[in-house]
Amino acid sequence: MSSGCVSRRARTRMIAAVVTVCALSAAPLAPQALAADTPPYSETHRPQFHFTPDKNWMNDPNGLVYFKGEYHLFYQYNPNGNSWGDMSWGHAVSKDLVHWKQLPLALAHGDNEMVFSGSAVVDRDNTTGFGTKKNPAMVAIYTSYSKATGIQAQSLAYSTDRGRTWTKYQGNPVIDIGSKDFRDPKVQWYAPTKSWLMTVSMSAEHKVRFYSSKNLKDWKLQSEFGPAGATGGVWECPDLFPLAVDGDNRKIKWVLVVNINPGGIAGGSAAQYFVGDFDGKKFTTEDKGTYTPPTGTVVQDFEGTDFGSWTTTGSAFGQAPAAGAVAGQGTVDGFDGKGLANSFHSGDGTTGTLTSPSFTVDSKYLNFKVGGGRHPHVDGTVMEQGPPPAGTVLADFEGGTYGDWTTTGDAFGTAPATGTLPNQQEVSGFLGSGLVNSYLNGDSTTGTLTSPEFTLDKDYVNFLVGGGNHPAGSDNPTAVELLVDGNVVRSATGQDGEALNWASWDVKDLAGKKAQIKIVDDNSGGWGHLNVDHIMLSDTQAQPVSQETSVNLIVDGQVVRSATGSNSETLDWASFDMRPYAGKQAQIQIADMNTAGWGHLLADQFTAADTPAKSVVHRADWADYGKDYYAAVSWEDAPDGKRYMIGWMNNWDYSGVIPTSPWRGAQSIPREMALRTVDGRIRLTSRPVNSVTSLRQKRPATAAGVTVKNTSKTLIGPAAQGKALDIEATFSLKDADRFGLRVRTGAGGEGTVIGYDTTTQEMYVDRTHSGAVDFNSTFPGVQTAPLKAKNGKVKLRILVDWSSVEVFGGSGEAVITDQIFPDPASQGVQIFAENGSVKLDQARVWHLDSYRD
Repeated sequence: MSSGCVSRRARTRMIAAVVTVCALSAAPLAPQALAADTPPYSETHRPQFHFTPDKNWMNDPNGLVYFKGEYHLFYQYNPNGNSWGDMSWGHAVSKDLVHWKQLPLALAHGDNEMVFSGSAVVDRDNTTGFGTKKNPAMVAIYTSYSKATGIQAQSLAYSTDRGRTWTKYQGNPVIDIGSKDFRDPKVQWYAPTKSWLMTVSMSAEHKVRFYSSKNLKDWKLQSEFGPAGATGGVWECPDLFPLAVDGDNRKIKWVLVVNINPGGIAGGSAAQYFVGDFDGKKFTTEDKGTYTPPTGTVVQDFEGTDFGSWTTTGSAFGQAPAAGAVAGQGTVDGFDGKGLANSFHSGDGTTGTLTSPSFTVDSKYLNFKVGGGRHPHVDGTVMEQGPPPAGTVLADFEGGTYGDWTTTGDAFGTAPATGTLPNQQEVSGFLGSGLVNSYLNGDSTTGTLTSPEFTLDKDYVNFLVGGGNHPAGSDNPTAVELLVDGNVVRSATGQDGEALNWASWDVKDLAGKKAQIKIVDDNSGGWGHLNVDHIMLSDTQAQPVSQETSVNLIVDGQVVRSATGSNSETLDWASFDMRPYAGKQAQIQIADMNTAGWGHLLADQFTAADTPAKSVVHRADWADYGKDYYAAVSWEDAPDGKRYMIGWMNNWDYSGVIPTSPWRGAQSIPREMALRTVDGRIRLTSRPVNSVTSLRQKRPATAAGVTVKNTSKTLIGPAAQGKALDIEATFSLKDADRFGLRVRTGAGGEGTVIGYDTTTQEMYVDRTHSGAVDFNSTFPGVQTAPLKAKNGKVKLRILVDWSSVEVFGGSGEAVITDQIFPDPASQGVQIFAENGSVKLDQARVWHLDSYRD
C-alpha cells in the first residue's frame, strides 16, 4: 500500500479490495441516496426483522451477554459516518432476540484509542471489585487500538446500571504483548477452575490464545491453538463454548469458532469452526485423518524437461517447469513430484500465459493444484492492452496544464503529474506522459478537479482509473463522477492499486444531455488518492485489461471456470465441474497478468476424474456457507443453557459499497446452535431462534402435493408474494437434476434462486440476477453447501427480508446467508424443476412483520 497508512485492522478489512475490479455504477445512483426524504426504517433495502442501527456504519457483534431479562447486543459502530472508522461500541437490547431496542452509544472511541471487538460478562462474584455481589457489574473486555502506534491490547470497561453507562478501567490495558494483530477477546466464566477464560486471536499467525484470570485484570497464558483448517486470511473474533452431542448431556464437545477474512468457503469473510475437547487450558480438535484426493487420469504433471505441447506467452513461466521455488522466491511446497508451473520467473513483475492444446471434455471433473496470488479472473477483461477505442478525447492531460478544468483543494496541484510522485508506489497503465494523480504530498491532501461542460453525443464514456477504492456516496470518496444537471449519475473508483485500468460508462440513455466529469479526492486515509487518464467519448466500450493470476477453463473462446491462489506459496487442490461441457473442445490456461504483490501463480497435477478434489477450505467446517455471515459469536448466560449465535450479515469484499443509506450493515437472525451427528460426523447445526415465529402474520399461504417438471411457475399465487417472508418447504426427490424456489422475483428475470442439486447433493443460492449486483465484481454468484437428502426428502427453511435471504437445509447442517438488493416491486415466489420433475410435499409461506411494529 501507499505510505498514507491506515490502521492494521482497517488494512485487514481492505485486503479483499486489493484484488477487486473497481465497481462501476451502470445506472443512476441507487435510490438509497435519496433516503433522507423517506420515513425511518422504510428505506428501499432496510431490513425489517434483522437488527440495523438507525444510521451509520455497523460491523462485528460484540459483548453478547444475557443479564436481568435482557439480551445485550453491542456492535462495532462508527458514530460519525456510514463507512468504517472511529470504531466504538453501539448498543441494543432485546427480551426475545427478535424485538430490539437501540440504546445510546456504549463505549466511544477517543483521541488516542478506538474500541475494537470484544465480549462482556456479568461479574456475579465481584471478582473485579467494580460492583457488589448484590449489584454485580457488567464488564466489557475489548481490544483497544492505539491510534499512535497501531498496537492492539486488551482492556476493560464496566457498568453497574445494566449496561446503560460505562467507565473505562484506569489500569488499562490488562494484556499488552506489543502486537498489532492481537484482538477480539471472548471471555467467559470457567466453573471447574473458578476462573475467567479468555479466547483471543493472534490474527496474522492464524492462532488462538487461551488465558485465565481470577479477577479479569491479571491474566496468565495457558496455551495456543493453530494454525489449522483454513488459513487463507486473518483469524478474528474467536469463540469457544460447550455443547451436548445429539442432546446427550453425558457427551459434551467444545466448539471453537474462528472467523476468517479473506479465504472463506464462498470467498471473502466467513465463520469457520472446530469441534474438539477443552480441559481448561488446551483445546484439542478432532482428528479428521489424512486427505486422499480422487484418482483419475493425469493430463499434465509438469514432470518433463519442457512444457511439451503447452504454449507460453510472455516471460513469467520461463522455458520449462520449475523444480520448486525460483530465484528470489520463498519456499514452495504442496506440489507433487519434482516439477510444477511457476510464474515467479524474474519476480512478480513479469506476466504471461501457459495454455494447453485443445482437448475434448470427456470427464466429470478436472482436478488440479494451485497456489500463488489471489487475483481472480474478471469477465470482460482482455489479456493484452490495445489502443484506445476511436472517439473524442475530452482530456489526456498531456499539455502540461489542466486547461479549462477547475480545481479545488490541494490534492491535484496546478498541473498534471508525469507519473509516480514522491513516496508513491510505481504508477502504471496510463497513456503518454501525463495523468491526474492526487497523491501530491501524500494521501493527506484532498480536492476536486472538474471538467467544463460537454455534450454526451456518443454511447460510452471511457477512461483509465487507478488509486483508492472509496466509492461515491461514501463519507470520504476517491471517485470519478459524471454530473448531469448537477447530479451524480455515474461513478467509478480505483481498486486500491496504482495501476490504471479502463473503466466505461454506458450513457446511451443520457444522449444529448450536457454533462461534466468531476474527479473527487475527499479521503486523507490509506489509498486516499486517485489516478485518472485519457477520458474520452466513444461508440465503443473500452475493455479493461486483465490483472488476474488464475487457472482458467476456456470453452468456445470464453473463460467458463476459474480458480486462483490464496496468497500462499503452498499449493492446494481445486476442481472444475466439467459436466456442462461434455463433448466440447476446451483448453486449460494458466494466466499471470499481475505485476503487483503476489503477482504470480503456481499450478500442478491436472487430473481428469469422476469426483471433485477438495481443497483445505472445502475440507474445513463452516457455520455458514454463504457470502454474508462473519464475526459470528455467541451469547453468554442465556437462559436454560441455550447457545445462541449471531453474525454480521456482510462481507469485507464489498461491505463499504453495498447500496444502503443512511445505515450500512445488518446482523443475521440469531440462531440456536447444536451439535448433531450427520453422516457419521459431529457437525455444528443452527436454526433461527424460535421467537422469529412471533413476527408471523396469522395464517400462512400453503401448497401441497405439487409436481413440477422442467418448468418454473408461481408458487401458490399472490398470497405468497412479499418482501419479508418465512418459508418452510419439503420436497420429495424424483428425477430432476435441480429444483427449488425463486424468491423476490420480478421484471426482467430478477430473482434469487434457492435450490437443491441432486447431482452434487448440494443446496445452493444463486444471486446472479437478484437485483443490484454491479457495485462489486465479487458480489454476484452462486453459493453452495453440502446437504444430503434424508429418506428421499429435502427440507428447507427460508427467511427472506428486504435485503437478505437465510436458508437452513435439513436439520440446520447446511446454512447459506446472502445479502440481496432487489427492486422493491420484485416480490414473487416461484417453484422450479430442471431436467426432470420434483414433488413439493408441502410449503407454508408466512408474511413477517417488522420487529419495530
